[in-house]
Amino acid sequence: MEPGNGTQRLEFLLLGLSENPELQPLLFGIFLSMYLVTVLGNLLIILATIADSHLHTPMYFFLSNLSFVDICFTSTIIPKMLVNIQTQSKAITYTSCITQIHFFVLFGGLDDFLLTVMAYDRFVAICYPLHYMVIMNCKLCGLLVLVSWVVSVSYALLQSLMVLRLSFCTDLEIPHFFCELNQVIQHACSDTFLNEVVIYFASFLLAVGPLTGILYSYCKIVSSIRAISSAQGKYKAFSTCVSHLSVVSLFYGTSLGVYFSSAVTQNSHSIATASVMYTVVTPMLNPFIYSLRNKDIKSALRRFCEKV
Repeated sequence: MEPGNGTQRLEFLLLGLSENPELQPLLFGIFLSMYLVTVLGNLLIILATIADSHLHTPMYFFLSNLSFVDICFTSTIIPKMLVNIQTQSKAITYTSCITQIHFFVLFGGLDDFLLTVMAYDRFVAICYPLHYMVIMNCKLCGLLVLVSWVVSVSYALLQSLMVLRLSFCTDLEIPHFFCELNQVIQHACSDTFLNEVVIYFASFLLAVGPLTGILYSYCKIVSSIRAISSAQGKYKAFSTCVSHLSVVSLFYGTSLGVYFSSAVTQNSHSIATASVMYTVVTPMLNPFIYSLRNKDIKSALRRFCEKV
């Protein structure tokens, strides 16, 4: 079947986390609750950052962008999953599947880049505290976010176009709860060599590059903290990085865990279950990590709730 002929009428079948009918209401309740908590938690961070002038700083500007991206990231996956469970249908159209792939790659890449930008922000704040506001000016902050968007959109568009060139012969079963890029490519009838090369090459650059930037930033941060003479000064400097470091560890820990588990095991059900960690759990926990360990956020949220 040639692309663009009958391909547009194809339907993929998302097998989900379990095919047991008795578990579907439980899964629906769990994922609906997690989705609502994710949206509400991240939305509160955004609103508190906008409403409170004390949070009009580069760090919280990047945090509000991260919260927005996390809402979009989960919204790409969970609503469709909930609809399928509720309607007892596993089908997703070819167009919807490609769209889901595009936005999943887009917001996943943005998460990665924004965490790197936030690491750079902490690096400047701790290593060059006297020049922090001069270096991290509004123009640079806006430029860093803009570049993150441009690169992520370009990468997502590239992957989407690469999938569009493939042909699929019949309705296909994907052992996942969303249209995962590798799973979709594996079910193509046409040659996928070029797709696989692009995926591995681009993923290597977009994963190793930001991770290297984060590790470099924290190496410099640790070096600067060690040079501080007082224990109180060391604690104060390190405490400004704890929340970000926790989020980075959670994001990369779960993502790499899924990657290595997929390389070791061929059990698609186990891989799909593990994917819940970085697609749903991580975006849900981010607001809690930042609010529970950050006095500024807690104070801003308290003032915001009092106004409401």
